[in-house]
Amino acid sequence: MNTRADNFLEMIRSSRRGKLKIYLGYCAGVGKTTQMLKEACRLRDIEHMDVVIGLLETHGRKETAECIGNLEMIPRREIVHRGIKITEMDVPAIIRRNPQVVLVDELAHTNAPGSRNAKRYQDVEDILDAGIHVISTLNVQHLESLYEIVEKSTGVKVKERIPDWVVTGADEVVNVDVSVADLQQRIRTGRVYPEERIDSALANFFKDSNLQQLRELTLRELAAQLDTRFREKTVPEGKEEAVSPDQVMVCMSSRSPNADALLRYASRIAGRLSRNWYVLYVQTSRESAVRIDAATQRHLNNTLELARQLGATIFTYKSDDIVQTILQFAKEHRVGHIIMGPSGRPVPFLQRLCGKRSLLERLTEQNYDFKIVVMEHQSPDHGSSLGLPA
Repeated sequence: MNTRADNFLEMIRSSRRGKLKIYLGYCAGVGKTTQMLKEACRLRDIEHMDVVIGLLETHGRKETAECIGNLEMIPRREIVHRGIKITEMDVPAIIRRNPQVVLVDELAHTNAPGSRNAKRYQDVEDILDAGIHVISTLNVQHLESLYEIVEKSTGVKVKERIPDWVVTGADEVVNVDVSVADLQQRIRTGRVYPEERIDSALANFFKDSNLQQLRELTLRELAAQLDTRFREKTVPEGKEEAVSPDQVMVCMSSRSPNADALLRYASRIAGRLSRNWYVLYVQTSRESAVRIDAATQRHLNNTLELARQLGATIFTYKSDDIVQTILQFAKEHRVGHIIMGPSGRPVPFLQRLCGKRSLLERLTEQNYDFKIVVMEHQSPDHGSSLGLPA
């Protein structure tokens, strides 16, 4: 623990823009906030640094509250929304106070309407831009690219999510891990939730199978990040293209029913391969601005915005020859993996007799040196829509 804190301390002293450190856990109750507070006290008391609390959620946990000690806490700002008073982190006050380090709990939080930013991670970006270092906390299920994986594993749809680049771009990520048995024992003894919520928590989200899945997911995520960071450090500057030529491309349709899952899958593939990834949308004459309907345009805009959040570089071309556009782009950008959804309705038998082929078949026939991954449509209705516990 001291070695990790020392590494972050060294980064702090050598930086102009703020550095970001994230305590990552697989679930509520593993001790992320407690570890964050302990490091803050060490930085203040031993390293004599100016450390404040920008936002902290104790959730009534005595153990967490005791770790606050006499750390300075920046008062929250009050927002009135539909007649209800809500408090959020006061970013301008933190920047005016200008500490060396600020603690910001629950990075994936969605701010109340009327806030400076829609999401707390955006608040953190503003603080980092002001040259203030940030230590924060996050549960792994809030990563955008893991949405379908978490839903399939636990049956829960995670409402609050953040782009993967927030974590992959962090200067340090520390896994806060306890065994599933230890976490369940913490819950039974009232260290995580009040007595009236214990039985419900253990019978539902905190059952053994869910926790095991999330814990394994967290360990895999950290291992992948460590591998990526190691490769980035060992590849000579300017030689990235020579070492990793097989970039990842998503072929995007304006009407894809499974676009979000497609993008999250591509994001994870690119991350695992340490490759750049692109989203290519080919606008045909049938999808020109004057012919495309408003609902389809909104769907397309939302899809491309998600792609940006996930870290893709987006290209839009106008062409009625989709296959040749895809092939030309793949050659020019050294694409080794093409990811796409099902290529629409099957070609009727009579048209096949006349030589017509589906987009996927035409791509496969002209494949020069890339892999094609086709993701089938998934029902959007499976799984619970409950938010995960804090």
